[in-house]
Amino acid sequence: MSEPPGATVPPPSVLDAFGVRGTPVPLAGGQGRSVRVGGYVFKPADGAEEEAEWATGVLEGLGAGRGFRVPVPLRAADGRGVVDGWTAGGFVAGVPGPRGRWREVIGAGRAFHAALRGVPRPGFLARRSHPWAVADRVAWGEQEVEVVAGLAEPFAALRALRRPVEQPAQLVHGDLTGNVLFAAGRAPAVIDFSPYWRPAILAEAVVVVDGLLWFGLPPGLLTGGGDRRDWRQVLIRALIFRLVAHSELTGPSGYVPAVERQRFARAAGAVVRGSAGPGR
Repeated sequence: MSEPPGATVPPPSVLDAFGVRGTPVPLAGGQGRSVRVGGYVFKPADGAEEEAEWATGVLEGLGAGRGFRVPVPLRAADGRGVVDGWTAGGFVAGVPGPRGRWREVIGAGRAFHAALRGVPRPGFLARRSHPWAVADRVAWGEQEVEVVAGLAEPFAALRALRRPVEQPAQLVHGDLTGNVLFAAGRAPAVIDFSPYWRPAILAEAVVVVDGLLWFGLPPGLLTGGGDRRDWRQVLIRALIFRLVAHSELTGPSGYVPAVERQRFARAAGAVVRGSAGPGR
């Protein structure tokens, strides 16, 4: 893989390759590295060119589905989806959730994942080593790590609750919470596809966990998937996923601010007490 682009905006050679003209304008949100040029959004592949090229093909195949839409990928004149470390797709207008739109975010995710059924598992998933990939494997018992001391207690409590999960795996978007956009009269737009190979309900379990951690989740949503097999087990894994990722991203000091320790302790307590409903 090549190194991620060092510039904060795509150079003229990249714009020319994609046939786009205009002045790059940085976009707010996400990691602050996307830029809009005319009617298109350019994003750095950050060294994951194989994944970005693959995602271009997958999203082209989805188009606008029933109950959701996605940005239309743009290819260069020579057919590439990634040029010098940059990808491009159509700009999608909308206001991000999830506040006040929790159920709509989950509904858009369900429609998106129904459209993904049958897409085969890509080989690059097993080779990824970024903090979120590590956290995913730890959550599902495929890798062991030692988390920072400030998160060790909730981590141990959650691991003790894990039991086998029976639902089949498929492609899922592992970071829906802030990546569903809403516009009047339009289906919700699912953006910034973060692929994982897990049961489809993991996507909404991560949304619920994010709500517990950072958004003051409405109480009724915690049991939103409780009538389905494996819901509680997948919710446990979603919280482990976020906890381990947070640990992996902690600096060399291993220091976790008190407010973050409290967030994870509260969320883990809700799950340990069985507040996630009657699912297994």
